[in-house]
Amino acid sequence: MSTSERMRNYRGPVLLSHGFRAFFLISALWAALAMAIWVAMLAGAEILPLAFDPFSWHAHEFLYGYLGGVIAGFLLTAVPNWTGRLPVMGAPLAGLVGLWLLGRAAVGVSALLDWRVVLLADLACGLMLLAFLAREILHGRNWRNLPVLALLGLFAAGNALFHAEAARGDAAFEGMGMRLGLAAGLMLIALIGGRIIPSFTRNWLAARGAQQLPAPFDRGDGLVLGLTGVTLAGFVALPDGRAMPWLMLACGAAHLWRLARWQGARTGAEPLLWVLHLAYGFLALGFWAEAAAGLGLMAAAPARHVWLAGAIGLMTLAVMSRASLGHSGRALHAGRGTTALYLALAASVVLRLLAGVLPAQVWLLHLSGTLWVLAFGGFALLYLPVLARPRVAKKPVSGARRTA
Repeated sequence: MSTSERMRNYRGPVLLSHGFRAFFLISALWAALAMAIWVAMLAGAEILPLAFDPFSWHAHEFLYGYLGGVIAGFLLTAVPNWTGRLPVMGAPLAGLVGLWLLGRAAVGVSALLDWRVVLLADLACGLMLLAFLAREILHGRNWRNLPVLALLGLFAAGNALFHAEAARGDAAFEGMGMRLGLAAGLMLIALIGGRIIPSFTRNWLAARGAQQLPAPFDRGDGLVLGLTGVTLAGFVALPDGRAMPWLMLACGAAHLWRLARWQGARTGAEPLLWVLHLAYGFLALGFWAEAAAGLGLMAAAPARHVWLAGAIGLMTLAVMSRASLGHSGRALHAGRGTTALYLALAASVVLRLLAGVLPAQVWLLHLSGTLWVLAFGGFALLYLPVLARPRVAKKPVSGARRTA
C-alpha cells in the first residue's frame, strides 16, 4: 500500500492524523495555562510542588515545554513533505503526545520525584522525535535537513543540562542549558524562517503580479547564517565575553539586512505574511537587545524576552496558524480573529519590554501576561474546529455537478 493510500485509509481520531493537529493544540493550551500559573506565582501563590525555582520553571516550560511541543508538531508534519514518507499518526502519535504530557507533569511535581526521573520523563518525547527525524533523513537521503537534526540534538542536550544545573541548585534560567536551548531555537528560526518567509511571500506577490519579489537565497544569506552560528556559539559558551555585544550588534544588523530583501513592506494586506516578517524582525532586534544588556544599557530579563516572547512566541503562533489552515485544506488568509491574536501577542511583547524599563509599574507585567494568555488561549479556541475536524475537501471545478 502506498503512502497516500495509507493516509487516505486512516480511520482514527482526526487529532491524531497529523502531528500538527494534536501538538499545536496542546502546546497553545500549555502556553496559556503556564503563563496563568506564572502570573499567580508572581502574586505569591504556591501552586505546584516544584524542585525548580519559579523563574527556572517559567523559563523551562516556555522554552523546552511549549517550544518543544511546537517543534514536534512542525517536524512531524514537515518531514513527511520533505521525504515523501508516511507521517506518524494514530497510536504512535498518541504515544508521543503522551510523552510530552508526561514531561510537563513530571516537571510540575518535580519536588516529589528524584531529579533523574524528572529528567528522563522530560527528555523522552524529544529523544523519540530526534530518532524519528534521523530515521526519515537517512531513509529519504534528505541530507539538506541534517542541520535541523543537529539543532534538534542541541536542543535536547540543552534540556538535559538545564535539569542538571537545577539539580545542583543553580539558577538554571540563567545557565548554559537555557542558553543552549535558546540558541538552538533561534538558529531554527534563522534557518527554516529563511526558507519559508521569502518563499511564501514570493508566491503571494507573484500571484498578484508584483514586479519586485523577495531575493532568492544566495551567498549573503549563507554568510548571515554563518555569523549567526558564531554569535550564538559565543552566547552559549562566553556570554560575558568582551566581544559579544559587538558580535550581537553585527548579527542583528545582518538579519535586518536579510529581512529587508524579502519585501515584507508589501504584505500588509495579508496578516499571515506580515506577522512572519514581524516575528523575524524580533529575531534581529533580539540581538541588539542582548548587545544593549551586555553594554549595561538595559536589564537582561526584558532584553531576553525580545527573543523568547517576540521572536519565538510570535513566530510559532504565526507558523501554527498558517500550517493549521494550509494542511487542513482551508484558505491561507487570516481573518479578524487570527489577526487579533497576532496583535495581542505583539502588544504583550511591547508591554514586557516596558515592564523591564519601568519595574515599579507591576501592572505592565500582569497586562503583558494577560495578553499572552488571550493570544494562545484564543488560538486554541479559534483553531479547535480547524484542528479537530477532517481536512476540507477541495471545491469541485466550476460547472461540475454532483450526481445523486
